[in-house]
Amino acid sequence: MPKFVIDEDMPRSTGAILKEHGYDIRDIRDHGLRGAKDEEIYKFAQREQAVILTGDRGFGNILRFPLGNHFGIVVTHFPNEMLTMEMNHQLLERFKDLSEEDFKGNLIIGEPRKIRIRRR
Repeated sequence: MPKFVIDEDMPRSTGAILKEHGYDIRDIRDHGLRGAKDEEIYKFAQREQAVILTGDRGFGNILRFPLGNHFGIVVTHFPNEMLTMEMNHQLLERFKDLSEEDFKGNLIIGEPRKIRIRRR
């Protein structure tokens, strides 16, 4: 199971529900990185050997964060109107279908009821 670094734009409950299901979670808010630049969060995730889980579309820029050079990046695209509980449930369901190799070095876009993987 991959380890995740949860960006501050994600609900705290996302980390909590993933942790309940056995995932190792690091929330940047608990590590003095609130308001940190994307590059700082990226470096933290690399030190932790963790997948970044964020709603920040900037992390989807493969020129800034090249495929194959990280432990994985998941960018979520869920409607603002979607309840947090439903978003968390959908992420959990999508992650169950993925192996650690599906994350490593890849960019994953999580959307309502589907994911897209841009592979290294």
